[in-house]
Amino acid sequence: MPDPRGPRGHGGAGSPPGKWGAPGGLAPPGNTAFTELRELRARCPELIAARAAERKRRPLLGADGRLMIVAADHPARGSLGVRGVADAMADRYDLLRRLLVALSRPGVDGLLATADIIEDLLLLGALEDKVVFGSMNRGGLQGASFELDDRFTAYDVATIAGMGLDGGKMLTRIDPGDPGTAATLEAAGRAVTQLGSRGLVAMLEPFMCHRADGRVVNDLSAPAVIRSVAIASGLGATSGYSWLKLPVTDGMAEVMAATTLPTLLLGGDPVGPPEETYARWAAALALPGVRGFVIGRALLYPHDGDVAAAVDAACALVHEVAVRP
Repeated sequence: MPDPRGPRGHGGAGSPPGKWGAPGGLAPPGNTAFTELRELRARCPELIAARAAERKRRPLLGADGRLMIVAADHPARGSLGVRGVADAMADRYDLLRRLLVALSRPGVDGLLATADIIEDLLLLGALEDKVVFGSMNRGGLQGASFELDDRFTAYDVATIAGMGLDGGKMLTRIDPGDPGTAATLEAAGRAVTQLGSRGLVAMLEPFMCHRADGRVVNDLSAPAVIRSVAIASGLGATSGYSWLKLPVTDGMAEVMAATTLPTLLLGGDPVGPPEETYARWAAALALPGVRGFVIGRALLYPHDGDVAAAVDAACALVHEVAVRP
């Protein structure tokens, strides 16, 4: 019988390192923590709510007013690829090991994920004193004919509040030529209103997009991002708790001039040398209104496999401090 208090350590592993290698910053693990995690899920599912209720929470913003959030909600939309590797995020144990490394680094403020990942990390004890956002609409599966009819198939507002999370995130893709966009916008506006009524952050991730050769393509030009910002900012009966999650693109000064809402920058699926990526991020972070990062794949699956070093470099940009090992 597993310990009803849940796993105490973060060092477990359910499978050997995959094609990405063992994430940097983590000692060679044993199987104990993940074995116990599986047993707890089978025998004591009620422990998830108990661990959420007793989790140590923190204010949304610290003294410097900035946030460094690690994202891990891509798998629930069937989006598993990173840097051209189609199944990079498929191994859940490998992903959890990477998340445990990232969340342990100084300067990381919290997590954005779906319930399955958040609950794994709750049971592993990795979310103490962290800001946690629940991902809400994952129904627009990557490559599906209904991709832009992005249903709210993950967290709802009541569960976000009941689990003591800090807010909810909505992917808000806008294709004027796809009828599914209307339902997505309506649902997002309703969620913004409901989150705001509870004093919870409504994190909106808007994109103007279109289909090309059967694939949904996001328009990352400055005029398109500005238009998406205008649309997303007006969703809901209040914008008091609305935040934006925006891509870093050319013309970021003009983009940030389009909103007064607090804004976090996303990393996306990284391309090009990491030095160029970090330089673009640093320039965007200096703009008024930018509060930090929400980055997943670029840090969890860095080009050299060293998760700790990648996360530390991003934290140093956000919090403007040198992070020591």
